[in-house]
Amino acid sequence: MKMKNKDMEFIRQRMDITFSLRRTQIVEVEPMVSEVLERWPGLFLEEQATDADDQQSKGIKIGVLTVLDDDDAIIDIALVLEEAIVLKDIPDTPTALAYLFGLLYALNMEFPKELKYTFETIQHIFMEMSTNCSQRVRSLKTKLLCQ
Repeated sequence: MKMKNKDMEFIRQRMDITFSLRRTQIVEVEPMVSEVLERWPGLFLEEQATDADDQQSKGIKIGVLTVLDDDDAIIDIALVLEEAIVLKDIPDTPTALAYLFGLLYALNMEFPKELKYTFETIQHIFMEMSTNCSQRVRSLKTKLLCQ
């Protein structure tokens, strides 16, 4: 079935109405993809597909996203904050880290608890942004400078 003029608002409304039915049938019956395509062609419209950026950044609170091609060459570098890509087309990783720290500071965001010492180490030892740091990071800095 081909439609020339797609009324996406109408399709979206109908898709919302039939969501629970579709979910139940897909989970319980486990139909083939061709059956799903035949029964609910609106699911396969480009406008209904999830944006690739959203998929790549899902579950990432703070991070630097590096996109590689098949030969492991960097295609793109982007910044992710609270599961959303906020900056794209960053030229290199050090620049991305500088942008990330600038955004964290400007938006008054705290480092994620599980990465607190990693961010603090980058901030205090490698970027030399301030002298006030935790005992753990200060100890690492002392060990690195003594060698």
